Amino acid sequence: MMHKTLRSNGCRLSYYVEGQGPSVVLIHGTSVGGSAWRPQLDALVPHFRCLWFDNRGYGQSLPIPAALSVEDMGADVLALMDAESMDRAHLIGHSLGGAIAVSAASQAPSRVLSLSLLNTFVSGKTPLRLDPLLLWKNLRSMIGTLSMRRRALLELMMPASYLAQHNVDKLAQHVSALFGREIGTLPRVAMKQIAAMSRFDSAALLPKLKGIPTLVMSARYDLLTPPSEGKRLAEGLNGRYVELSDAAHAAPIQCPEEVNALLLSHLRG
Repeated sequence: MMHKTLRSNGCRLSYYVEGQGPSVVLIHGTSVGGSAWRPQLDALVPHFRCLWFDNRGYGQSLPIPAALSVEDMGADVLALMDAESMDRAHLIGHSLGGAIAVSAASQAPSRVLSLSLLNTFVSGKTPLRLDPLLLWKNLRSMIGTLSMRRRALLELMMPASYLAQHNVDKLAQHVSALFGREIGTLPRVAMKQIAAMSRFDSAALLPKLKGIPTLVMSARYDLLTPPSEGKRLAEGLNGRYVELSDAAHAAPIQCPEEVNALLLSHLRG
């Protein structure tokens, strides 16, 4: 695994490359570092050349920009591909990362071998909608003691049945290590990422991407990006839709074996 940096549009992007084979770029979402892809990388690296990174303004990809847009982050994906001589690549995106993947594909459709869109949306307003349960869980993740905020975030990301089977404190430490930050505290760039997400809607972009082989993966208990959004994406892209029956927004961490099997089948196909 090699750590590298790239200057792109005023930001020094921090990224890693590992493995050999067809190129795969993994793109994470709001308040999450590229290291959160580790459960997938363990399955993909033996078969593919994988690139993952911290989105601009997060982790080691600094400075935090004055303004942030999904389109800029999509351009970052293409700049990283250029830097690594990846003429074409499979793009995998989770949540906001799925929107970034769609934006990158819309900017250069011929460079995208396939799309894998996990727990993501058509409209960036969907995760910010005025749903009472969603608002309550979001609020609880920002108030109270560190332990209370950690638990609230996990409850937002994972089903109650899954949390009941795990030590929540140990799970919080595990997820914090993957995210590259303390999950009970929002990173400084979070509100800029959320604002960028709120301004993005891919509905007008989808028709010209229908020729790209696409897998859309949603989760039954995902409050942030519900299955209805995944179905809209799959329909708009003529893609394959899969709904994970016992998962929520953090499906790649919660059930990596199931997610990885679907990704490997799609990428090899």
